[in-house]
Amino acid sequence: MADYILSEDLKEAVQVAEITKRPLLLKGEPGTGKTLLASFLAETKKLPFYRWHVKSTSLAKEGLYFYDAVSRLNDSRFPEEEAMLRVRDVKNYIRLGALGEAFSQSHKAVVLIDEIDKADIEFPNDLLLELDKMEFFIPETKEHIVAIERPIVIITSNNEKELPDAFLRRCIFHYIEFPKREAMKEIIRAHYPSIETEFMEKALAMFYSIRKIESLRKKPSTSELLDWIQVLLVSGETLESSKIPFAGTLFKSEEDYRVYLN
Repeated sequence: MADYILSEDLKEAVQVAEITKRPLLLKGEPGTGKTLLASFLAETKKLPFYRWHVKSTSLAKEGLYFYDAVSRLNDSRFPEEEAMLRVRDVKNYIRLGALGEAFSQSHKAVVLIDEIDKADIEFPNDLLLELDKMEFFIPETKEHIVAIERPIVIITSNNEKELPDAFLRRCIFHYIEFPKREAMKEIIRAHYPSIETEFMEKALAMFYSIRKIESLRKKPSTSELLDWIQVLLVSGETLESSKIPFAGTLFKSEEDYRVYLN
């Protein structure tokens, strides 16, 4: 992932997390590269990558393991000897989650716990021991899984709800600031190496003028800027007019577009 630009501040945060062997909790505006950091680290360090995308219905245990009782019940309906042997061993119905897979590896891995603030408020508290000690217990098989090599754990949050203090104490925290103009130029050139400087300057001037509008409900992010530039380049748009072309790439609601027009 050569087009991911790692800032010095973020590089330092990753280093601190690796030294302390604590999870790295990332916050920042959507589109600032929080989620991509994990896959970037896995790729550059050549480590296995396990992703756990948290939903509002997610339970903490799902990232560790899942007992597939339904499959076991289904298999028990078949009288064949092979099926019966399979049913007798509960281990055949244990599926490891992202953390479980990483813990069971004999080498270091990268784990992404994406959008942890989507889940119930108790979700982070239910992972305190597992993230602190890097171990967990499977009651169904009486197995105690302990990480041989502590994985690099990246946790992202969009700040939709406050995370518990006990959870925060176990993490290294970093807030990814929205890229300033010079940093954004570097990001754009990483994605579009042949872009003309004058064209890029015009696009950035329009983009940052939009972001200065305080009343926007959702300001366009880095990912939307990159999409917009791609559309401009493919379409051959020269940005000679003051009107924003392909505005639907930058604005995600009718209300925000009206705010811009006014």
